[in-house]
Amino acid sequence: MRTLLLSDIHANLPALEEVLSDAHGLFDATWVLGDTIGYGADPSAVIGVVRDFDALAIAGNHEEAAIGRMSTKAFNPVAREAIEWTAEALSEDDREYVKNLELTLIVDRFTLVHGSPGDPVWEYIETGPQVLDNLEHFETQACAIGHSHMPFTVGVTDGEVSWVDHTPREREQLVGDRLYINPGSVGQPCDRDNRASYALIDLETWDVEFRRVEYDIPRAQARIREFGLPEFLAERLEWGQ
Repeated sequence: MRTLLLSDIHANLPALEEVLSDAHGLFDATWVLGDTIGYGADPSAVIGVVRDFDALAIAGNHEEAAIGRMSTKAFNPVAREAIEWTAEALSEDDREYVKNLELTLIVDRFTLVHGSPGDPVWEYIETGPQVLDNLEHFETQACAIGHSHMPFTVGVTDGEVSWVDHTPREREQLVGDRLYINPGSVGQPCDRDNRASYALIDLETWDVEFRRVEYDIPRAQARIREFGLPEFLAERLEWGQ
């Protein structure tokens, strides 16, 4: 069996439900790479689903901001408004759960972080120099990251960085003496594809399968509008950016 790799669910319950339906029966463990909450209108429900699956989860910048462990000054106004709403929407039990999330975890051959090994909360891994610079900040062969909402793997062998293209729904070998994998965003994709994004990894055969799945975007948008969150957050779900 494989491990279900999720990131950046962003309180989008319809997207999460569709991902879990699509992956049903294909995994026996779940890793969640932060930003489970924020932006979307169902933070408590999404936290509940993640907890029901006994997922191994870490915190992202939205968790840290929602419980007051980091300032919202660096967030844009829309994100700041959503974080403030989320902070009010969380139950005491939700808050306690979020407070206990680690920023970094090591599991098998993987280090799990939200942003980067060097800056788990805030840095986006987007360039070759960042890939190389962050190698010294983790000791495992692989690092699973989120934050950018962009699905990819990138391998490093003998100092050479290789960004790997993947064919959706095909199992492909993980490449590189050291490597990073980003499953993309479940709840708010930013690669101009509005389908929820996730990945399945096999720790024994050392392969990955990226998947995209359509979900009920109007339902997620309606929830955002119902609670008076910024309209931009509803619109961007349709754009996939």
